[in-house]
Amino acid sequence: MAKKQKKQANGGGTPATVALTDSGTPFTLHAYEHDPASASYGEEAAEALGVSPDRVFKTLVADVDGELTVAVVPVAGQLDLKALASAVGGKRAAMADPAAAERTTGYVRGGISPLGQRKRLRTVLDASASTHETICISAGRRGLEVELSPSDLAALTAAVLAPIGRGQAVLGK
Repeated sequence: MAKKQKKQANGGGTPATVALTDSGTPFTLHAYEHDPASASYGEEAAEALGVSPDRVFKTLVADVDGELTVAVVPVAGQLDLKALASAVGGKRAAMADPAAAERTTGYVRGGISPLGQRKRLRTVLDASASTHETICISAGRRGLEVELSPSDLAALTAAVLAPIGRGQAVLGK
């Protein structure tokens, strides 16, 4: 573990980028200067990278019937909690306590990645991801995004694809 921490401290990777590298999955890393005063981590990333907000996805942790579940949705929209619960066969979903999300994933808010989490959680990827050749997700810290294909992300996280986002731009625009 000390080697992994040293590697991360030297900028050599995060648990997410280590997981991608170890799996042989192709990805592109994008770094930008994070502004602590930014109101939205995802919108900040989209603007800093010059990428449409419908291609930048945020990682949210919700509690579905007592089980923490990861939802990956475009920053251009919001998570539909009822749709998330339905996607995993649950009845009720609510946003998880931020401290529980950080403790379980091993990441800080604004830097939670669906990859390389301390404890692997059920993951649901918004179906709109499949309309893009690549999407951007957090690479495990604020100011660092990873670009990869939605199919690779789904495979690496064993994600279910489902329409869990709402308020997004109309697909195809």
